[in-house]
Amino acid sequence: MIVGLATAVAASACYGVGSVLQAVGSRRSAREETAAGSATATTAYGGPSLVSTARAAVTWEFLLGTVLDIAGFALGALSARLLPLFLSQTVISANLVITALLGSVLLAVRLSGLEWLSIAVVCAALVLLAGAAGHEGSSRTPISTHWWLLAISVLLIGAGFLAVRAMGARAAILAGLLSGLGFGAVGVGVRVLNGVHPMDPRALLTDPALCAIVIGGLGGMYLHTVALQIGSVNGATAALVVGETVVPGLLGVIWLGDASRPGYSWAALVGFVLAVAGAVAVARFGAAEHAVDEAPSPEKLRSP
Repeated sequence: MIVGLATAVAASACYGVGSVLQAVGSRRSAREETAAGSATATTAYGGPSLVSTARAAVTWEFLLGTVLDIAGFALGALSARLLPLFLSQTVISANLVITALLGSVLLAVRLSGLEWLSIAVVCAALVLLAGAAGHEGSSRTPISTHWWLLAISVLLIGAGFLAVRAMGARAAILAGLLSGLGFGAVGVGVRVLNGVHPMDPRALLTDPALCAIVIGGLGGMYLHTVALQIGSVNGATAALVVGETVVPGLLGVIWLGDASRPGYSWAALVGFVLAVAGAVAVARFGAAEHAVDEAPSPEKLRSP
């Protein structure tokens, strides 16, 4: 349990710092494209084009953030094998706190009193959840469910891609949510992946869950990048937190048999609900803050 918690906390730190660095790189790239008057920066619906996203992905800040994401992925995968999913995914989702605090410095994002309160609720909920968590359930599941996991991962990432192309900037929170669901599929896939213990390369490479992990991870990273380009860093990250926490946590309990400590099921439920509610609150207030910051000034409205 201690090793699993330590790896989950380390993964959270990597993801939190990585998200802010990626946001810095994405926004710097967007500003440069706007200044250069690039005609390929956006789609007809106002969303970032694939070319624009690719340019953002090669900035040094984004590349460093990606390295941290990879480290976070490895640590998160280990924690998913050592802890119940409702605990490992929720602790990892605490990167929201790091993202908000570091973003207030590097991105000049103003945190309101309600956002600070929401962050405090998330932190308290994580403490409660960690104290209530019990043993992790089984990792052995029918191979047919692995195929279902792969199909759902493809559907989620495909839907996110189409939404961004069609809705443009209005898809920011949706893109963050679907990216979180993609990362949630990664957590579930890592948990049920065959050929890990004991190591069996053939079983590992032929497991559909491995494809689900790759598609969910890469697709989730793309959608999160887009969400950071077109929306509030706090809002996009909080929506991601909801996606990567709620569904995997429920699947862990219902499908894999994850459980709380005897007599502490109420604490686990309260902690889980509060953690998700706090993340939703930050998403709402963060999105509102972004809308105010991005609103055109009267001088701009009067300009020809």
